Amino acid sequence: MRPSDELRQLVDDLALRLMVEDPAASAGSNFSGWIPALEKIRHGAAQESASAVGTTAEGIIATLGAGGGLSGEQAAAELQEGILRLQGAIEAASKAPAISESPENRLAQDPELLSDFILESREHLARIETQVLAVERDPCDSEALNSIFRGFHTMKGLAGFLELWDIQKLAHEVETVLDRARNFELKITPTAIDVILESADHLRRWVAHLEATLQQRPTDAPRQDSALLARIRTLTAAPDSPAAGDLAALAAAVEVKPLEGPPAPAAASDETSAPPETARAGRRGEAMAVKVDTAKLDYLVDMAGEMVIAESLVRHDPDLRTVKSQRLQRNMAQLMRITTELQKTAMAMRLVPIGPLFRRMARLVRDLSRQFGKQVEMVTEGDEIEIDRTIVEELADPLMHMVRNSLDHGIEPPPERLDKGKSPTARLLLRAHHQAGQVVIEIADDGRGLDREKILSKATQRGLVASGSGLSDNEIHNLIFEPGFTTAERVTNVSGRGVGMDVVRRHIEKLRGRIEIHSQAGCGTSFLLKLPLTLAIIDGLVVGVGKERFIVPLFAVREMFRPTEKILWSVQQRGEMALVRNALLPVFRLYRKFNMEPRSEDPCQSVLIVAEVEGNRFCMVVDELIGKQEVVIKSLGETFKSVAGIAGGAILGDGRVGLILDLERLFKDRTSETNR
Repeated sequence: MRPSDELRQLVDDLALRLMVEDPAASAGSNFSGWIPALEKIRHGAAQESASAVGTTAEGIIATLGAGGGLSGEQAAAELQEGILRLQGAIEAASKAPAISESPENRLAQDPELLSDFILESREHLARIETQVLAVERDPCDSEALNSIFRGFHTMKGLAGFLELWDIQKLAHEVETVLDRARNFELKITPTAIDVILESADHLRRWVAHLEATLQQRPTDAPRQDSALLARIRTLTAAPDSPAAGDLAALAAAVEVKPLEGPPAPAAASDETSAPPETARAGRRGEAMAVKVDTAKLDYLVDMAGEMVIAESLVRHDPDLRTVKSQRLQRNMAQLMRITTELQKTAMAMRLVPIGPLFRRMARLVRDLSRQFGKQVEMVTEGDEIEIDRTIVEELADPLMHMVRNSLDHGIEPPPERLDKGKSPTARLLLRAHHQAGQVVIEIADDGRGLDREKILSKATQRGLVASGSGLSDNEIHNLIFEPGFTTAERVTNVSGRGVGMDVVRRHIEKLRGRIEIHSQAGCGTSFLLKLPLTLAIIDGLVVGVGKERFIVPLFAVREMFRPTEKILWSVQQRGEMALVRNALLPVFRLYRKFNMEPRSEDPCQSVLIVAEVEGNRFCMVVDELIGKQEVVIKSLGETFKSVAGIAGGAILGDGRVGLILDLERLFKDRTSETNR
């Protein structure tokens, strides 16, 4: 492996020092002053696997340290000759042919090993970020500090085993800082927290590069950040050593203070120092946890759904109804119970707690609050609530947009909060809870709230609403979801371009969810994201139109009733309308959309379903209500992918196929047809 510029510079500095000093005359027989520089060269060579350089430095240290009965002149000669050998080793290593095959390319021959490293590293980095923020809040939290140390230590060991030297080197440098902090030799300052988080970010970029390499996607490896390494080494250098001054000149100095007073006893840093019961419990937990490929998990869920469908087909088979056997009925009941439990268990395997997603937002809140000069305390509730893994992955970006908007637009700077009689530290709440078979995620702040007049003024300027129109607060608040809408006076690197909240709404509706806004001027704003527990199954209302069956997603249904002539209206150029609870709602006839023959074209002989999408309500005419059913969603494939108004299909209990309606698309198509 070729030596780095940094290692070469260390050897050159030592040779320069030899030229300007006479070691025999200046130090006599005491050569201990040269050993720290040689130790640094040996350490750097070990990190870079420059074995020839490291062996040479180690030999010089042994000669100078032991003495071996050498006189001062003899030791000086050994030092001079050793430094010449060091320069020769550096020169030989520099001329060695470069290794054409990168470590990640070699590891690509063992993708399972690299995949395990990527997965485990991401877990360590997520835990490190959470624990670093905990240490920032409470610098005396020794257990959090130990957890951070273990994370970097484990990554260093794994990277060394896999010959990922850049990752190993950075992890080792940070581990040294944390080890000094654990031994009460330095205090972790806010600037040191920045350095540790920045190091974790750099390692995360490396992990992303390795994953892209594994997937054969071309990416450039992250460059070694010399400034970051210098800042880390400033932390570890002793305040009175020459190295500390050199590093401080190279990077921004980081304040290192010894802890005042006697150190508190450190918490146990590994399982061997823990009580036997705790250690055994930890081993049992590790043995009970198994990592499974998500593709296999999804296939298991699909097969469980297929089994439920097959069981339903068998149970409703007409031939079985003629069999009068109590034993067969008991066996069928047992089969139904087992398949139902299997499906529930398989679906539960898709569920993950939402806490890790909330904790990812903690880093964002910390960085943005410092950028804006605001004081924000993030509080989470309901971290243990479980939700579909796919929903958690898709929810990351919308949640990030909303947290950014809250800190940028909603929360006031400390002086403004003090003028209003508020605490200078704002409160941002992320809370999850169950409600009516859904998961509700709340993002609430105690900031200035939504400015009703400002939103209305901007909407009027852009032609979104007519001037003087009597809109309710809820209708005005929902204007912030319009594409390109923003109330920001200037564009920043965080917001102001109007491309945030409309993306949020599209994401949430894609997940079959909806957003509610509650805001009070001067007191804050609360956004409620209402989402299904899983995307694999859906609670549906099975309806009949002619001879066909359709499934209406139950989360969008508000009410159902048989209409009378008194509530039906025909409005010029706007089609049919129905008066429902003192509001005129557009009427949509499903059979016309799909060119089917209904049982009756008289709406009074049909059923009206009031549905709501994007905050808009409309009525849908169907022939009959068949019942409510939990169905497994099936893709219709590429052939029917572009059919407007259909989101998928499901096999019903009687074996027939029902089409799942895409109400959002149906409403938009109906609106565009009406406005032509």
